[in-house]
Amino acid sequence: MVGGVTWCGKVSDSALQGRGDTRHNGPFKTPQTARICHSGDTTNETIIMLHHRYYYTGAKALLIITGIFLVMALFGPELIAQEEGGEAEPAPTTMWTQIRQGGWAMIPLAIFSVGLIALAVYNFLQLGKKKFIPPELQESLMANMSECRVRSAIEVSAESPSYLGRMMATALPHVDATDAETLGRDDVDDAIAEFTVKENRGYMAAITWFSIISQAAPMVGLLGTVSGMIKAFATLGTTGASDPSKLAANISEALITTASGLVVAIPALFVFFFFKNMLAKRVAECHTVAFEAMDASIAAVNAEQQFAKVPEGLHG
Repeated sequence: MVGGVTWCGKVSDSALQGRGDTRHNGPFKTPQTARICHSGDTTNETIIMLHHRYYYTGAKALLIITGIFLVMALFGPELIAQEEGGEAEPAPTTMWTQIRQGGWAMIPLAIFSVGLIALAVYNFLQLGKKKFIPPELQESLMANMSECRVRSAIEVSAESPSYLGRMMATALPHVDATDAETLGRDDVDDAIAEFTVKENRGYMAAITWFSIISQAAPMVGLLGTVSGMIKAFATLGTTGASDPSKLAANISEALITTASGLVVAIPALFVFFFFKNMLAKRVAECHTVAFEAMDASIAAVNAEQQFAKVPEGLHG
């Protein structure tokens, strides 16, 4: 077991001779090491499970807190006025008054807006660069891999809960020391691709909600518009033109719900593509670091072999 992973297969040390891992008294070797048995990587699976658990717990907490503040903003001033004056005086027309006049459709739209804010804050925090590529981890990986200390790189990666750490802890055990030219680069690339597909699902699960909100909010607003127009025509058929205030209230409800649906949908569509592109950028940066680390290790091994082929006396 190395860094919580199980090793299998035979390893030849000749490809990495002279580039020993001082922390383990020799190069990247054990009597049975070269490739990882991915199904035995229980440490990485545990880290990923805990990561997703905290992911959804944090989203729920942000949603609840945002909802509390929204309810206080909507109904707090009116309740305070009733307590101070006994009876509420006719309030001037404000944005909050218009929102309350929007009818039943404003309830789901308010829920969408709360979810939009909570998800935006949460995704902004989760997609921070330090949670994907901590600078200290990047420097340690490059230092270890440039000296072919693959074991040390695996252990450093396994200790980091970041995206890059989990990815490298999963991919580096596929390094094949028996292949001096590529060090099993194809297997490492396949492991990185597999990890990316599985890991990105968790991030995209939260980002996709922006797309759902951007499509559902206009539909709810349109449904509220239809409801308001039905009420307007029902009022017109019952009272005729004798009570224009009731008719105006129904028409106002129809227009407010349409506008509110668009107000929620447009920002949701914007942040959907914003965070989707941010995730793609962060993942690409992690891949770049991984490829540079592998290139550095391969170059170090091949440089020693080329140097060994130079005839004696011609060493620069």
